Amino acid sequence: MKNGMAGPNWIGPGTLRHIACVSVLALVSAVAPAANPTKDQAKQMYDRIAGVPATDATLNAMVATDANTAALMATQDPAFYNNTVRNLATPWTNRDQTVFAPLNDYTATVVGMVRDDVPFNTLLSADLVYIADSAANVPAYSPANNDMYEALDADGADLKAHLISSTQSALTGVPAAATAGVMTTRGAASAFFINGTNRAMFRFTMMNHLCDDLQVVMDFTRPPDRIRQDVTRSPGGDSSLFLNNCIGCHSGMDPMAQAFAYYNFSNTDPTTASSTGQIVYTAGQVQPKYFINSTNFPQGYVTPDDHWDNRWRGGVNQLLGWNAGQTGSGQGAKSLGQELAGSQAFASCQVTRVFKYVCFRAPSNAGDRTKVATMTAAFKSNGYKLRQVFADAAVYCSTGN
Repeated sequence: MKNGMAGPNWIGPGTLRHIACVSVLALVSAVAPAANPTKDQAKQMYDRIAGVPATDATLNAMVATDANTAALMATQDPAFYNNTVRNLATPWTNRDQTVFAPLNDYTATVVGMVRDDVPFNTLLSADLVYIADSAANVPAYSPANNDMYEALDADGADLKAHLISSTQSALTGVPAAATAGVMTTRGAASAFFINGTNRAMFRFTMMNHLCDDLQVVMDFTRPPDRIRQDVTRSPGGDSSLFLNNCIGCHSGMDPMAQAFAYYNFSNTDPTTASSTGQIVYTAGQVQPKYFINSTNFPQGYVTPDDHWDNRWRGGVNQLLGWNAGQTGSGQGAKSLGQELAGSQAFASCQVTRVFKYVCFRAPSNAGDRTKVATMTAAFKSNGYKLRQVFADAAVYCSTGN
C-alpha cells in the first residue's frame, strides 16, 4: 500500500452530506427548462464538450433550441468520443494513471457506454465489452492481445462510428456470472490482476470510480480477522506499525478483495507453455497468489473462496453512501462491482470528475457544490447516463457560472 494523501478527485464526507441535503432541490432542478443559449454560449459548450470548433451551421442549430439540447448536439461530434471521453477514461486503465496509454478494451467500453447511454452504474458488473465492427478493417478481438485496439489507434479510427457492443463471456472464456464490467476486461486485468495479490484491482477501482484512495478511507475500528497471512503483524519488529497503519486499510480491503480470489492475468499458459497474456478465471479454485508469504503471519486469514463482505457499511465509511437495497456481501467480482457502483460515492465521483473536466476547475464555491449535487441526483434518477452529465456541466459552465 502506497503512502500519500487524498488525490484531487477525493469526494469527502462533507461533500456527501451536502449532496444529501440538496437532493430534493436537485430533482426539481433536473427537469427545469433551460433557455436557448447565445451563440457565444453555444460555442463555449461545444468547445468544452468536443474540444474542437463547431461549424456555423451547428452553432445556428444550437442557438435555435434549448441549452440542454444544444449541449447534447456537441456530444455527437466524433471528437467527443475520440478525445474527451477517451482522455477521461484512459488514466483509469493503468497504474501510472497516465492519459498517454494505448487504447484498449477498458477504454473502448467506457467510450461505448457513454455513446449508447448504457447505465453507468453497470460499469463494474456488466457482461459487456466494446469491440470494432467489421468496417473498421482491423484484427479481430483476441483475449490474448491488444491488436484490435492498437490498430484502431494507428488508423485514427472514428470510435463513435466503429465501436459495437459484445459480451465478455462470448469472447474471453470468462463465464457470464464471473464478468464484472471493466474490471474483467483484458485492459484492467493486465494492469491490476497481474502478479501481486489482487489488492491492486480493489485499490485502483476505489481510486478510479469512488475517487478515494485507501489512505482516505482508513478505519481502525474494523475487526482484523480477515487480513491475510502475507501482512506481517510486526513490520520491522514493531507491532504498533500494524495497529496504527496497516490495519486501517487491510481490515476493510481484504474482505472485499476476496471477491477476486479466482482471477489472475497470466502471460503463460501452464498447459502449453505458450504466451497468452490474458485473464484467467478458475471457478472454485483460489489463485495461489492469495497464499504467498504465508509465513509472515501463519495465524492470518487463509482465503477459502471468493466470498466478500463490506465492513465499511459500519464505521466512518458509512458516509460513502452504501445502497440500502443491497446486502453488503456476496460471491465474486460481479456482486462486489454492484456494491461499489451502487454507492453515493460512485455517483458523486463520476459527476465531480466530469464537472472538473468540462469546467476546467474543481467545484470551488457554494454554487458549484450545489450544482454538482443537483447533477448527481439527476444522474442517479435518470438512468446513470454519463453523456447527460457532460451536457449538464457544459450548460452550467458556459452560462456565466
